[in-house]
Amino acid sequence: MPSNAGTTRLVIVESPAKAKTISGYLGPGYVVEASFGHVRDLPRNAADVPAKYKGEPWARLGVDVDNGFHALYVVSADRKQQISKLVKLAKEVDEIFLATDEDREGEAIAWHLVETLKPKVPVRRMVFHEITKPAIQAAVANPREIDRDLVDAQEARRILDRLYGYEVSPVLWKKVMPKLSAGRVQSVATRIVVERERQRMAFRTAEYWDILATLAVANAGEGPRTFNATLIALNGDRIATGKDFEPTTGRVRAGAGVVHLDEGGARGLAARLAGRPFTVTRVEEKPYRRRPYAPFITSTLQQEAARKLRLSSQQTMRTAQRLYENGYITYMRTDSVNLSETAIAAARRQIVELYGERSVPPEPRRYTGKVKNAQEAHEAIRPAGDNFRTPGEVAKELSAEEFKLYELIWRRTIASQMTDAVGSSVSVRIRAVTSSGEEADFGATGKTITDPGFLRAYVESSDDENAEAEDAERRLPTLVKDQPLTAEELAAQGHHTQPPSRYTEASLVKALEELGIGRPSTYASIMQTIQDRGYVTKRGQAMIPTFLAFAVIGLLERHYPRLIDYDFTASMENELDEIAGGEHAAVDFLSSFYFGSTNGTGDRAIAHAGGLKKLVTENLSEIDARSVNSIPLFTDDEGREVVVRVGRYGPYLQRAVPGEQPAAPAEGEEGGGQGDRAPIPEGLAPDELTPEKVHELFLGGGGERKLGDDPTTGEPILLKSGRFGPYVASGERKSSLLRSQTPDSLTLDEALKLLSLPRLVGVAPDGVEVFANNGRYGPYVKRGDEFRSLDSEEKMFTVTLDEALALLAAPKKGQRRAAAPPLREMGNDPLTEKPLVIKDGRFGPYVTDGETNASLRRAQTPEALTLEEASEMLAEKRAKGPAPKKKAAAKKAAPAKKTAAKKTAAAAKSTAAKKTTTAKATTAKKAPARKAAPKKAAAASPVEE
Repeated sequence: MPSNAGTTRLVIVESPAKAKTISGYLGPGYVVEASFGHVRDLPRNAADVPAKYKGEPWARLGVDVDNGFHALYVVSADRKQQISKLVKLAKEVDEIFLATDEDREGEAIAWHLVETLKPKVPVRRMVFHEITKPAIQAAVANPREIDRDLVDAQEARRILDRLYGYEVSPVLWKKVMPKLSAGRVQSVATRIVVERERQRMAFRTAEYWDILATLAVANAGEGPRTFNATLIALNGDRIATGKDFEPTTGRVRAGAGVVHLDEGGARGLAARLAGRPFTVTRVEEKPYRRRPYAPFITSTLQQEAARKLRLSSQQTMRTAQRLYENGYITYMRTDSVNLSETAIAAARRQIVELYGERSVPPEPRRYTGKVKNAQEAHEAIRPAGDNFRTPGEVAKELSAEEFKLYELIWRRTIASQMTDAVGSSVSVRIRAVTSSGEEADFGATGKTITDPGFLRAYVESSDDENAEAEDAERRLPTLVKDQPLTAEELAAQGHHTQPPSRYTEASLVKALEELGIGRPSTYASIMQTIQDRGYVTKRGQAMIPTFLAFAVIGLLERHYPRLIDYDFTASMENELDEIAGGEHAAVDFLSSFYFGSTNGTGDRAIAHAGGLKKLVTENLSEIDARSVNSIPLFTDDEGREVVVRVGRYGPYLQRAVPGEQPAAPAEGEEGGGQGDRAPIPEGLAPDELTPEKVHELFLGGGGERKLGDDPTTGEPILLKSGRFGPYVASGERKSSLLRSQTPDSLTLDEALKLLSLPRLVGVAPDGVEVFANNGRYGPYVKRGDEFRSLDSEEKMFTVTLDEALALLAAPKKGQRRAAAPPLREMGNDPLTEKPLVIKDGRFGPYVTDGETNASLRRAQTPEALTLEEASEMLAEKRAKGPAPKKKAAAKKAAPAKKTAAKKTAAAAKSTAAKKTTTAKATTAKKAPARKAAPKKAAAASPVEE
C-alpha cells in the first residue's frame, strides 16, 4: 500500500520475524523495525535502579507506593542499542505506526515506546489479529489512538505482581529457603498441584469385582453374533463400582445401597450362572447427536497440543508464535471463540470443496465462550486469511512441529462449521437366574454413527486415557425384549479404585481458566516458572509437587490464606477487567490491596484487614519455621510420628515419639532435630511415601542400617540403598542384594557371603584364576575372558573348581545369550511410527524403539505405562543426545628428582585425609546424606505472577 507522496512512516512491531513478514506487505515509504518485545520494565534488582533513586525507601520495589503507586521504569540493558536505533529512525520519518499485539500487553508496549522515544511526529496505533496483506493494509488505513484504559490495566497488573512477589517472597526466604519466589498466579497454580497430591496421599484403594459375560444370539443376521455385557445388579441391588467407595478410607460410602462383590463372591456367582439361560429384559434406543467443538482459544490449543502432539505449553506457544508471525494463523493469545464473517465463509467454502454440500449446516455456527472473565476482543485461533490454506498446501513451508500444529488448528476450525455427528445409541438389560433363585442383571450399551458430520475432520482427545473416542462405534446385534441368549463365557473381573489423576500442564491450564485465574498470555510462563523454581517436577506428562512446594503452600495457607484463595485471586482479575473498561481507577485498586483501604463491600473489598504491607511485616514473628518445614505423614505402628522435613540440603524423613527430647542437631541441619532420620531418594513423589516405603527407607532401603562388624577386618557392615536398589557395604567392598533377598530379612551372615563376591573358586591347571560372581544376567563363573552361567544364585557360593572347569569346558549355548521376550509390546510411537516395547534390563525395565532406550521412572510399571508417556520419555532422551564420552586424563611424567619428595608428601596427605574421612564418616552417621538444593533461576530477585 503506497504512502502519501514524500511521506515516510516508521512501523514498529515486537519481533524481527513479524517485521520481515509485514514489510513485504507495505510499499515504498514504510520502514518496519522491531522493538524486541518490552522496551522498559520495573528494575529487576538494585543494580538496575538509577543512582538518583537509590536512596529512596521504595527503590527496592520500583514502585513509589506513597505517591500514587508511581512506577519507576528503566530501559533493559539488552534493549538500549535497539532503542537508540529507533530514536534515530523516529527523527527521520514523518509518522510512526505502533503495530504491537492487540491486547493489554501489546498496548502497554506501544505506550512504553512513546514514553521512551518521545517522538516529535504524529503517532498512530495500528491493530490487526492476523498478518496477511489485506489485514495489514486495513490496519494502516484505519489507525486509532493508544487505549489508556488498557495501558492502565496492564500497568496495574504489573505493579500488583511486583508488590506481591517482592513482599511475600522475602517471607519464604526467612522461613523456608533463600531465593524462593511467590507470585499472584504461580502460588495459586502450585497450590492446585499440591492439593491434588494431598488427595492422592490420603487416598486408600478399594477392590471390587463384577462379571463380564460374553453373550451370543442364535440368529445374528447381519450384525455381530456375540457381544459383552457387565453385571450391574444382583437381586435388584446395584453392584458396587468405583464411585461407590470413599476415597480416604476405601470403604463403601454410607447409604450407597450396593452389593460389594469380592473375588470369591464374583467367581462363585459366575459358576452358579454357568449354563443358565439369559434373557433380554429391556431394549432402549435413542438418537445420538454430537455438536462440533468450538474453535481453539489459547487454553484449549495448549490442551489438545499436549494430548495429541505431546507438546508442553511453552512448546505450543513458541510454535504458534512462529505460525502467527509468518502469516499462517491468527493471534494465538485469545480467550474468544468467535470467528469473523470472512472466516466463517472461508471455512464453509472449504468444507463444501473437501467434504461436500451435506457437511455444511444451513446456518453458520456461532459459539459462546465459557471462560470466566474472558476479556480480549480477538477472534479464535484459526488459519489466517480469507481463504484457508490446507495442510497439504503449506507442508513444504513448515517444520514438522509447525505443520502438526497448523493441521490441528485447521482441522478444529473446519470442524467447528460442519454438521453434527448423528447416529443412535442402544441400552440393553439382560437377566439370568441361578438355580437358587438369584437374579443377576447385566447391561450393555451400543453406539452406531450413521453420519459422522464434523468427526470426519476432527476428533477431540480426552485427559482420561481410558475414555472412548467420540468416533468409536460399539455395535450390538439386533436385540428385542424376551430374546434368549447364550453365555459363552462368564469371567469374574477384579478392579481397583484409582486416586485422582495428577495434573498435566494442559489440565492445570484448564483448571486455572475455569477458576478465572491468569490470562492467555501468562499460562505458558506460569507452567515454566513453577518448574524452574523447584515447586513442580514432571514425570512424563504428570506434574508432581516437590516437598518444597508443600512447605511453601503450607506457610501461605496458614498465615496468608487470602493470598492464595481462588475466589480472591479471580476477583483481582475482575478488578483489572474493570480498569481496562474504564470503570475503575488503578490507584484505588492498588491502594486497597497494599494498604488495606476498602473500596466497597463484599467482593469489592479486595484487601485483607491492614493490607499486604501490614500482613507480611506484623505477622512475621508468628511463623514457626520448623513447623512450616514439617509435613506430617502418619503415626507408625510404634506410635512414632513420621514427618518430612524440608532442610537446606533437601527433604528427609524423621520419626519420633511425641514428647521425646530433641536430639542434638546433626551437622548441616538448621536446628535441633529429634528421632531417627533417613534421606528421601531423589525423584520419589510425595504420594509414594507409603508406610511400607517409609519403613523400607528407615530400615535400609534408603537410609542406613548396621548389620554388624566383619569378623576379619573389624569394619562395620552396612545395609544401604542406592540408585539401583539395596546393597551391603563394608570399607571399599560393595555388593547388591540377590533377587531372593530383601532388606527386612537380610542377616549378617548373608551380608558376609555377598561381600565375598567375586569368590575365588580356585586356580585352573594353566595357572589362571577361576571366579564365581553375580552379574547383569545372573550368577556366572569366569576364567579369563570365558564366562558360563550358573543355574542358581546359591551356586556362586558352593560351586567347586571341578564343576566350574567342566562348565567352562562345555560349548556355549549359542554365540549370544538368547534375548528375553519383551515384557510388553506397546504399539507404534505416535511421533516416529517405530514399534515400542518394554524390556527388562540390568537396571530394571526400560522402553525402547530399537535405537533409543529410556528407563522407567520410580512408580512407573510396565503394565501401567501409557504409549504417550513412553513416546515422551524417548523424545526427551533423544533430545539430550548421546552421553559425552569421558576423556582419559593425560598422564604427565614427573621429574625424576621430585618423585621421592612427592611420594613422601602424598603419604602424609593420605594419612591426614584418612583421619579426616574417619571423622566425617562418624558425623555422617548422625545426619542424612546432603542433597543439592533445588535448582533455581539465575536471578536473585523474585519472579512475579
